[in-house]
Amino acid sequence: MQCFTELIPPTAVTHALSLHFTSPTANNLVVAKTSLLQVFSLKTVSTELDTGLNGGKPPGEISQAAERRSLNTGGLEQSFLGADVVLQRSERAQTTKLVLVAEYTLSGCITSIAPLKILGSKTGAEVLLVAFQDAKLSLVEWDPDCYGLATISIHYYEREDLQRSPFAPDLNQIANILTVDPSSRCAAFSFGARNLAILPFRQAGDDLVMDDYGVPVDYDADMAEPQPDMNAKSSAKTNGESTSHSTPYMASFVLPISALDSNLVHPIHLSFLYEYREPTFGILFSTLATSTSLLRERRDVLCYTVFTLDLEQRASTAILSVTGLPYDLHKVIPLPSPVGGALLVGGNELVHVDQAGKTNGVALNIFAKESSAFSMVDQSELGMRLEGCTIELLGADTGEMLLILDTGELAIVTFRLDGRSVSGLSVRRVGSDKGGTVLKAGSSCVANIGRGRAFIGSEDTDSIVLGWTRRSHQRQRTGPENGTESEEYFDQDDTEDYDDDLYSGADPDGLRQSDSFSLGGPDFGGGKDEDYVFRVNDSLINLAPMKDLTFGKAMVIQGDEEKRDDRRVTADLELVTSRGHHKSGGLSVLKQELEPTVIGMFDFPEASNIWSVRAKRPVMKELLPHFSGRDALDVEGGYSLENEFDRFMIVSKTSAERGEESAVYALNPTGFEELQDTEFDPAAGGTVDVGTIGCGIRIVQVLKGEVRSYDGNLGLAQIYPMADDVTGAEPKVVSASFADPYVLIMRDDNTIMILECDDSGDFEEVESSQALKSRKWLSGSLYADSEEVFAQKGSQTNVHGAKKSILMFLLTVDGGLEIYTLPNFDSPTYTALSLGFLPPLLSAGYTARRPGTRAELTEILVAELGDSTAKSPYLIVRVANDDLTIYQPFHRSATEQDQSLSLTLQFLKISNPSLAKAYSSSVDLPAAETDTSSSPLRRLPDVGGYSTVFLPGVSPSFILKEASTTPKVINLRGKAVKGMSGFHTGGCEKGWVYVDVEGVVRVSQLPQGVRYADTGWSTRTVDIGEEIEALAYHPPTETYVIATSEKVDFELPKDDDYHKEWAKEDISFKPQIDQGSIKLLSPVNWSIIETYPLQPHEIALSVKTLSLETSELTHSRAPLIAVGTSHTLITDLPCRGSIYIFEIINVVPEPGRPETDRKLKLISKEDVKGAVTALSEVGTQGFLLAAQGQKCMVRGLKEDGTLLPVAFIDMMCHVSVTKTLPGTGMCVLGDAVRGVWFVGYAEEPYKMTVFGKSNSHLEVLAADFLPHENQLFIVVADGTCNLHVLQFDPEHPKSLSGTRLLHRTVFHTGHFPSTLTRIPTLSPQGTRSVPVASDAPPLPPQQTLLLTSRTGSLSILTPLSEPVYRRLSSLHSALTNLLDHPCGLNPRAYRAPTGAAAVNAMTGLGSDVLGGARGVLDEGLLRRWWELGTGKRGEVAARAGVRAEEVRSDLEVVAGRLGVL
Repeated sequence: MQCFTELIPPTAVTHALSLHFTSPTANNLVVAKTSLLQVFSLKTVSTELDTGLNGGKPPGEISQAAERRSLNTGGLEQSFLGADVVLQRSERAQTTKLVLVAEYTLSGCITSIAPLKILGSKTGAEVLLVAFQDAKLSLVEWDPDCYGLATISIHYYEREDLQRSPFAPDLNQIANILTVDPSSRCAAFSFGARNLAILPFRQAGDDLVMDDYGVPVDYDADMAEPQPDMNAKSSAKTNGESTSHSTPYMASFVLPISALDSNLVHPIHLSFLYEYREPTFGILFSTLATSTSLLRERRDVLCYTVFTLDLEQRASTAILSVTGLPYDLHKVIPLPSPVGGALLVGGNELVHVDQAGKTNGVALNIFAKESSAFSMVDQSELGMRLEGCTIELLGADTGEMLLILDTGELAIVTFRLDGRSVSGLSVRRVGSDKGGTVLKAGSSCVANIGRGRAFIGSEDTDSIVLGWTRRSHQRQRTGPENGTESEEYFDQDDTEDYDDDLYSGADPDGLRQSDSFSLGGPDFGGGKDEDYVFRVNDSLINLAPMKDLTFGKAMVIQGDEEKRDDRRVTADLELVTSRGHHKSGGLSVLKQELEPTVIGMFDFPEASNIWSVRAKRPVMKELLPHFSGRDALDVEGGYSLENEFDRFMIVSKTSAERGEESAVYALNPTGFEELQDTEFDPAAGGTVDVGTIGCGIRIVQVLKGEVRSYDGNLGLAQIYPMADDVTGAEPKVVSASFADPYVLIMRDDNTIMILECDDSGDFEEVESSQALKSRKWLSGSLYADSEEVFAQKGSQTNVHGAKKSILMFLLTVDGGLEIYTLPNFDSPTYTALSLGFLPPLLSAGYTARRPGTRAELTEILVAELGDSTAKSPYLIVRVANDDLTIYQPFHRSATEQDQSLSLTLQFLKISNPSLAKAYSSSVDLPAAETDTSSSPLRRLPDVGGYSTVFLPGVSPSFILKEASTTPKVINLRGKAVKGMSGFHTGGCEKGWVYVDVEGVVRVSQLPQGVRYADTGWSTRTVDIGEEIEALAYHPPTETYVIATSEKVDFELPKDDDYHKEWAKEDISFKPQIDQGSIKLLSPVNWSIIETYPLQPHEIALSVKTLSLETSELTHSRAPLIAVGTSHTLITDLPCRGSIYIFEIINVVPEPGRPETDRKLKLISKEDVKGAVTALSEVGTQGFLLAAQGQKCMVRGLKEDGTLLPVAFIDMMCHVSVTKTLPGTGMCVLGDAVRGVWFVGYAEEPYKMTVFGKSNSHLEVLAADFLPHENQLFIVVADGTCNLHVLQFDPEHPKSLSGTRLLHRTVFHTGHFPSTLTRIPTLSPQGTRSVPVASDAPPLPPQQTLLLTSRTGSLSILTPLSEPVYRRLSSLHSALTNLLDHPCGLNPRAYRAPTGAAAVNAMTGLGSDVLGGARGVLDEGLLRRWWELGTGKRGEVAARAGVRAEEVRSDLEVVAGRLGVL
């Protein structure tokens, strides 16, 4: 009874594709991250040019000067009020940024994506064909009416009758291949061992050759799928023509690949080719299985054959075949004109085959010639390894290709043409000074996005948008001023696309057939790379692969006063994981909440709310003529702009003696001080809100009984009372909203008042309609629509130079939304009466089918969310319990006659898994101090580069969004917040100031180098430059110990007595092997302070901090670092390992580096037989449990530095896991082949006893205990991405007295696991929204499992009590059948174990494992309950037999809120 919760989605990019998806003119990028599909648009912005060839920094980063000021402990005024602003001129350039359009979590693992052009798409643009692991294809398109994906069809090929061989492997064990014809006539899908599915698509000319238009062909029983019902076709009339087909595709068919050619025994790769009249694909195969060990007999056994397809006859014809190709070719890359043909990629060479079968090859290392007799040009001096490389076209006009090696190095592939025939090809490296090393690791995919840009996706490092420029050698463009040669940008979309026939004599590029030239310049083969310069434009963060993790104490480096303060807003621990491969290796520091960098703090118990104000200072008229030059630019209309820093801080105070009053403070370089000699009246009462109008010349103070305006020097300009002259009523102001020149006032009688500022800065009440005045409203918000997002399509409301459109959003007492375009108050331009139901798609015409309970809405706010790259408005709805619902506005497609706003404008609900805290932060505080419901949402235009919204109250949170992410609600660490405001001064740029319920005011900034919106967590990445194998935290010294490895050349031992010939070996291109080292890392500045090198060819497999006994006499114990290593040699030598025991000691630090006062001291080293794969502490005496080879041995540290074995147990093959339950002596040992063992360790006498074993041969990669209540579970992660839940229950009859672990359930995660770690949660049942009695006994801490994966995802497995599991299980079943799942996939089938029949046979427990077991719940599916409207939520909850309030409380249990982070 567990629930699986994905805390961080996968971050490793596996596939990418550029296409026109959302509209025919849109330039979109589709990115796949295992089970996450993202759609981006491209935006060109002007950014600062980084000298390191990298793009702009994330918005969370601040300047180094501001960081130095944040570390200054010389006092409050120096820390956040300094005026030492340094201006620096920087070079700017046009860069391409990614802007997220939508993202979807899929119930399947994506294996390939491809674009298509079909008839009758909703947008007229291209559609997307997505392939999944278990032989599934989904055809999806963009639906502009719902602003999301729409599934056209799904095609299954996992039927058992298609697996013709009884000994064929499972579908998930073989990589499938999807390729699409360039003209979108058909798609080919290779799945299984030797199956090929052909999916034809209808073309515009098909109707001319069919006898009966629209009549389907007869159903063929051998087809892979049944023929769809063609009688149910749509009747779309076009110019009086007849109706069209109901589906854009025809019936697919499956055939064995050997049907194409009897020699196609071992297919390797295939792809459709360009420039053929009929669908034509090239396939790379071999008649004999390739083998490196049999290279002498099977040297050049590969063949490349081109087949053309006849879709009507379902026949194929071979048009050319090339034999005798090198054995290591593994990929076919089709090439468009002007090169044409295909490029075959091998491990040592590149081979080009043109349309006539002519071949040209290039050898890129010395092994290409030694392993093949194929004719190739020798470029072995490059020494390139092509395993894991990716290749993409740089531009259609140049024909050159970008080659990315597995190490991240860049190279250019150039073709030499003689007319239309390729006469040769060459490869040249890109120098590091030209951006050839901007990638630190290899890529998984490349997509050319046009205009000299390409997206490079990677599973090993951050994915980037790579841009390049080139100075043309063939054409010289003269600049308009200096006549110099200008940079040339290449755009693939700007070139004309030709699909000529193979035998066509046309020359689309205008090239003479007699010309002989090199595409890319005259320096063919010259090795010059001066023509290309590469630069990073944008990036997507990648946390994969998470090989290991540890928990460490958050480091605080501020002064004593700030240190005490930071302890209140800093988590006790931080999660540190490894990331990256090769030179991109590093660490990820993760925290679940936002922890601000506190610049300054002070106690202010009377403060209830706070505002910072930025206003223009008036300039005396007689001084205006004295301003000249730049000073004159700072004067506009008699008002000095000075700088853009805040000048005043207004605080609303509440005290028992004085009641409510307000105070104003001046912010200046010497500090801040309360102003007395101004016209600001503190006794006027408490302040409700503060803003500026009149282009910043008036400061508006909204009090409960009146509105006051001041000039820039706080001179009182106007007082506007709230009293009604007619009725004499004096309603109180509860909130206000500002949008120059209007002020919207909300009063306690649910009426509104609208004030407008004139040119002189004075405001008057707007004469609105009587209906607007007499109606009751709950909330309102003003928004300046500069981008005309809410404007009617085709309207000319905002021509060039016109003012921004001011919109007024009002929430009725019935939960309706009305939008007014000011100054028109007579009638709303848009009305949505059903906002109170919180529907998934809000429109003017939406009505609930079954009117049910409306949500208790309290506030609405329209604000821009985003960063400096892209900002867009969102409608934020606040509920009474502080839950937030976020809506994104968009315009649906409409006809030219129906362009009204009520028909086109809609709001799409954005997924928000964050639930507001209800009682956790305020359970110990008086009710009066926790009453923060009067604090409205706060719109912040610039906090650390983010345009954000802050939610005050018991659950203080920021809504953060970057251009490449969706909005994320991230909690602010600390107590409940009464009030906050933006704070921008010389010492605290783009920060904020807030006051909590304890009366503490903090001036804060976002931490430098930390990102939030990518994962929804506080994420800091640390570059190490080497691949991290394992890591551990040492609490006494507050340092990290990491085991790293780097690639070095491998040499055979020269002194081997049995192989004398090894001493004579002399090769220049040597194989590479990992070389390990142990490093000590300081979290003060995340720098390496010491390195301990290991022996040659030795790498660390496990690093743990263990409390070991250091003396046999005193039995004293100390936290020591234990390292298990393996000596990696060639295969015919036995493997051996070592156990290192280190102590971290204090030493004299290096000059200028105080953090280097720590050092590793080796106190023990033990060489053992076999690799030491896992380490753990066992028992109560401070002994070490080590997995060495096929044994698990308990060792004790003696005073002489030796490790004395005291007990052992024999395992079967390879021990991958050793975990213990502290204080119990219980151990779980995992074998990579034979399964998991439950073992007990006894100390008197020393022995290890097997309690139980798994009945199946699990491929154990990670395992750990999961105790819950009085039950003991063991969770195992295997190599097929499954989680197995085993239970030790000796009383169960099938356990055979406990010797057999009961296999309770299996759950498919979809991600390759790396670690399983047991951690405590925040409370026994999460943060429940139901209050707990003060006299209730404390419940025991609940354990959960933290799961990391190689795809960068982070998940937890939470045990549930019986009542909670029953309620959520019923809800899980109801949502599975109710919701519309992206790509038409089945979430229940996705979470079922892969190869269910095989698992059932292995376990031998029948229905107790799969059929009758109580499966693990998927929180990702349960979370989608919030996507429904309130009425539908109640209906689904009632169907599950629970109330909606109980569902929310249960979802808090599985929400994944970890108290330790």
